[in-house]
Amino acid sequence: MCNLDKIVERCKKGDRKAGEQLYNMFSAKMFAICIQYSKSREEAEDNLQDGFIKILESIRQYTGKGSFEGWMKRIFINTALEKYRKNRSLQVVEEVPEVMDEDDIDDNLSIPSDVLFEFVNQLPEKYRLVFNLYVMENMQHKEIAAMLGISDGTSKSNLARAKDILKKKINAYLRDE
Repeated sequence: MCNLDKIVERCKKGDRKAGEQLYNMFSAKMFAICIQYSKSREEAEDNLQDGFIKILESIRQYTGKGSFEGWMKRIFINTALEKYRKNRSLQVVEEVPEVMDEDDIDDNLSIPSDVLFEFVNQLPEKYRLVFNLYVMENMQHKEIAAMLGISDGTSKSNLARAKDILKKKINAYLRDE
């Protein structure tokens, strides 16, 4: 039994020190996920705390099948999405055709990952959430729509608009470089 398995077993028994160890092991990675799905650093910090509370409250449900980190990641994403759905004051976007023209992108150019990350974080919340779920989590529009309480068409539209905004930001960045 590896160290993580022992910590998880101790957490299942209510051991607070094991909970602290779990937090210390995963807080940085889970915070990075929270940042992706939150509209501000403060909201990401709240989601991190809420996510760890949910982890510790539901850790007995983890059966050991699959990656523990993957199980945690799903809880953090769902925590952020619950907050989004609860506080949603966003307007529904009508479906629009795809706007991304793949031929406009030169494959030989590179952009630092921190710049791309910043561009994604600057997207309007509804677009950023759909983009992250589709691109980073490899989810289908039907799943995204169900999670966010929107239609498949709205999910597709939001992704198309996110790609269009990113394309413009990338092109502007490359022109300036």
